Amino acid sequence: MAKTKASHKFITVLSIVSILGFIGIVTQSLFELDITYYIESLWIIIMGVGFILETNIKSLKSLNSGITTNNFAYLTTFVIGILALFAGILSFPGIRVTNPSFVAIKGIISIIAVLVIVIQTWVIDSNN
Repeated sequence: MAKTKASHKFITVLSIVSILGFIGIVTQSLFELDITYYIESLWIIIMGVGFILETNIKSLKSLNSGITTNNFAYLTTFVIGILALFAGILSFPGIRVTNPSFVAIKGIISIIAVLVIVIQTWVIDSNN
């Protein structure tokens, strides 16, 4: 089995999400301050930024010559990142959209984020 390395961008996003979760737990337990909605919206925004950062912009420029398997994967990642950004912004407590379809989009983004974590962590390099 060949070793693969997760990207630095991906590791940074995971670290920020972990720190946000820790901050939410600490503020709830020590200060009895519930910032769950803020943490949720920031988490989704950070995941969206992570998806966008993982997108290879040069591959998106090659869409002019048609969709290939490489640029389709990047295009899908980019679209998911944009949707996550919008979902995070619309989740802030001042706005707080609670439409059932919007909640479903946030759930789907969360499932996709978990799948990306699994794939980034345990994928084996098939080139060897």
